[in-house]
Amino acid sequence: MIALIQRVSRASVTVAGERVGAIGPGLLVLLGVEREDDRAKADKLLNKVLGYRVFADEAGKMNLNLKQAGGELLVVSQFTLAADTNSGLRPSFSRGASPAEAERWYDYFVMAARDLGIRTESGRFAADMQVSLENDGPVTFWLQV
Repeated sequence: MIALIQRVSRASVTVAGERVGAIGPGLLVLLGVEREDDRAKADKLLNKVLGYRVFADEAGKMNLNLKQAGGELLVVSQFTLAADTNSGLRPSFSRGASPAEAERWYDYFVMAARDLGIRTESGRFAADMQVSLENDGPVTFWLQV
């Protein structure tokens, strides 16, 4: 399971002209689900995302995590993160989970974040989405479990 996280001042996701999710300061998480991902991997990645210290403390150092900073979470499914780009000029998606499995673990990730008390918005799985963000920093990290 892969999360590309971006610290944002704000972010939103739109489907067919309808805003389906929006946050203020926090993290935009582009989430890719791979074959063989399971609950343990989803929990481990969620804990890493929520615990990753990417927000500034009073001294200006990246020393606070999402909860400590009072941030919000926007989770958007991103199957292309599971692409194999090692050869040729066209990505292979053989490492990606099936759509049913990917949706299952995407939904689980979002609900688990909400269950932990994090204000969490989400995109719409498998939809053609337009994501808007104001990257704060910019600060972007690739997390994988």
